[in-house]
Amino acid sequence: METTQSTNSVYTLLDKGKLFFKAVIIFVMAFFLWIPTNLIRDVINERANRQKEAIEEVSSKWAGKQTITGPILMIPYTGTANGLVNQKKYAWFMADQLDINSSVSPQKRHRGIYEIAVYEGNISITAKFNDIKFKELNVPAANLLWSEAKLLLQVSDLSRGINEEIFIKWKDSSFLCQPWAETNEKIGEALFAAVPLKAEDADTPNVFTVKFSLHGSQQLMFAPAARETKIHLTGSWPDPSFTGIKIPESPNASDSGIDVKWKYLNRTTPMVWNDQFNNLQASAMGANLIIPVDQYDKTERSVKYALLCIILTFAAFFLIETIYKRNLHLIQYGLAGLALVLFYTLLLSISEYTGFNLAYLIAGIATIGLVTWFVGSIMRSSKLAIFIGFVLTVVYGYIFTIIQLQDYALLMGSIGLFMALGIIMFFSRKLQW
Repeated sequence: METTQSTNSVYTLLDKGKLFFKAVIIFVMAFFLWIPTNLIRDVINERANRQKEAIEEVSSKWAGKQTITGPILMIPYTGTANGLVNQKKYAWFMADQLDINSSVSPQKRHRGIYEIAVYEGNISITAKFNDIKFKELNVPAANLLWSEAKLLLQVSDLSRGINEEIFIKWKDSSFLCQPWAETNEKIGEALFAAVPLKAEDADTPNVFTVKFSLHGSQQLMFAPAARETKIHLTGSWPDPSFTGIKIPESPNASDSGIDVKWKYLNRTTPMVWNDQFNNLQASAMGANLIIPVDQYDKTERSVKYALLCIILTFAAFFLIETIYKRNLHLIQYGLAGLALVLFYTLLLSISEYTGFNLAYLIAGIATIGLVTWFVGSIMRSSKLAIFIGFVLTVVYGYIFTIIQLQDYALLMGSIGLFMALGIIMFFSRKLQW
């Protein structure tokens, strides 16, 4: 009798040892199955970079980011430079008030499977000079070359962005804008209109208006080239984001596009300066005009939870195996784990055609269905198969929720892990290790 009890004790110890040893192996398997997900993250980054290359390629042929500066008035004058008299120099005058009205509409272009958004914009600018403050230059009025005055308009991607003649209106006349040809490299791409000012125009209000259409992509910005700059931006862009030195005065008033206003009072750049041109683009404000394609970002974030998904699934398998006395081979653990890993390749490949949310649903249904069928076939129990399907549905639903609520990801993740640990502890409390 004592021999039989001793033999049973030995078998019990062996069974407990096997159970613990198998649990360790399962944990190690989960870790090794997590390693390929890092390779999937490399593929995600590669596909994201390829999309950026497609955007850059289309932008290089359509037009790139656009920043508009001006109009700014330039009046040459004669002075002394490097010991030489009567040398031509330049004086620059900003307007007292700049009113900009612009509207943008998206256009879609394709490179392979990638959809790239570009835009066409209609711009209307009114620049009002209450007076021309040449006295701030400390230059004699007789030295100013009024007849050579020019009105400068900067467009960052002028050569590809504007495909029409532009005229600046002043009083009852229109003046054709031409490419800037002065030897000043810091001005960049710009147009100018020769405006025949006279000395008597310095003390009277002067209003210049210009309207034009332009092509661009990714971004539209306006530099505050006046004492007071007002900008009104409208358009049918679905998901704008605002950038620059200042955000709009009020939230976007349109649910289906853009309708925002800026007001900016210049307190950093002088109204008048001479010689070297002041680059005002550092103070620009506007909108990023891109259609958000976030499937790569969301897919990469979902891959970060791969190890958690594998461990929770294996924990469910292990609890079923020990509680219901249904043996699962380690190879079967591995096959189920591979299905969980392949979920991310399905998600990545499908999302490039359907978007992230629908791809997540399709890949999730396929993976949950495969693993549920696999477990049901092995254990010959529809009840246990449904349980595993429920566990996977909860896990994938929980991960999807975390991805959508990015600002609360840490909070949701902490609460979810705590609850998962509590459930595992509840079901494992009767296990005899």
